[in-house]
Amino acid sequence: MLNAIEMILICLVAQAAVTDLAMRKIPNVLILSGLLLALLLHMLSGQPWAPASQWLAGTLAGFFLFLPLYLLRGMAAGDVKLMAMVGAFGGPADALQVAVLAYIIGGVMALLMLLCSGRRRDGWRNLVQIGKPLLLRSLGVPLQPVPLAPGTSIGGVPYGLAVALATMVVVALAHR
Repeated sequence: MLNAIEMILICLVAQAAVTDLAMRKIPNVLILSGLLLALLLHMLSGQPWAPASQWLAGTLAGFFLFLPLYLLRGMAAGDVKLMAMVGAFGGPADALQVAVLAYIIGGVMALLMLLCSGRRRDGWRNLVQIGKPLLLRSLGVPLQPVPLAPGTSIGGVPYGLAVALATMVVVALAHR
């Protein structure tokens, strides 16, 4: 049976997914409310170090697990903040599990969106344009990142949905 923290988390990520699908945005008020609620619940849990060991460590883990894809322009800031909120509820170990699963779900969603849109060639061009400077820099060639030209995006992936699905799977697997 789900505990209160898990039920609240599932409600929050479900709301984030619905909002992300409808408006392509995750409201900051939802994230902030979730972060504060998670902190309060950890403080009330009776474990003296839960706010530091679970809430803070989970928030930072969730944030930094999604930050690289945000920096590569692969997701929006709201998705990073949502993952930080998920980490605040579950702690760093759950944040890692949810992030890995969300990356997989998001990748599948991106491939399906690319295939269904008929813009495979544009997607490949964008991937090469973003990846080439990264590859050359890793080989020691000093380069500046090249931004995508306006209007060349093939569409954004609603990562709020991927995070919500991943969170639900991780919670469900914890109760099998």
